[in-house]
Amino acid sequence: MPGPDKDTLKARPIRSFGRTGGRPLSPRQQRLVETGLEAFRIPAPEGAFDPRALFPGKDEVWLEIGFGGGEHLVHQAATNRQTGFIGCEPFIEGVAKALAGIEDNQLTNVRLWPDDARDLLAAMPQGSIARVFILFPDPWPKRRQQKRRLIQPAFLAALHRVLAPGAHVRFATDVASYADEALLAFLSHGGFDWTAQSADDWRRPPADHVTTRYESKKLGDCDPIWYDLART
Repeated sequence: MPGPDKDTLKARPIRSFGRTGGRPLSPRQQRLVETGLEAFRIPAPEGAFDPRALFPGKDEVWLEIGFGGGEHLVHQAATNRQTGFIGCEPFIEGVAKALAGIEDNQLTNVRLWPDDARDLLAAMPQGSIARVFILFPDPWPKRRQQKRRLIQPAFLAALHRVLAPGAHVRFATDVASYADEALLAFLSHGGFDWTAQSADDWRRPPADHVTTRYESKKLGDCDPIWYDLART
């Protein structure tokens, strides 16, 4: 079978995440992926896709991009059951862990997109998302890799389009160069206001944050930096 042509390859965005597979899944995780994922997976959109239709009766829809092991996603969904949650994560072990959390907490307000979040954003209508979490995305710390970082002008344009006016984006990283680069990119876009009033607003985690397994490993080169940005 022939592969994609050169024009197709050029049109694809640079992949912003690393591996999608890792250690073998536990028996429970394998069961959840094989028998439970379809109930929570968002089907590949054919044309426009309105995320609010996934959650009839819910107040609004929040989005987490790159939920890792799912700890934060599950915590937020369990705490805010009148909100619909979409979690995007291409790493299959993370998806399996999120499914375990969904089962343990009997959550019905979560849907999963186990693929590149940018593909889903492209299908969403304007103003359909009320809040976004981007917590500790792949930092691509080497200079030659930094073009793979998620926070890029094209991504921010797509994100801004799907956010409702006044919606908030929470971004966190423990890599100093990414913190500087991301804040500059958000502010250069022109459609986001940085809400910090003092240093504590970006040095301390928000009150509703739950520490993730990745965060606790302290793999970065600085303490976590937190940005809250409001869509104008």
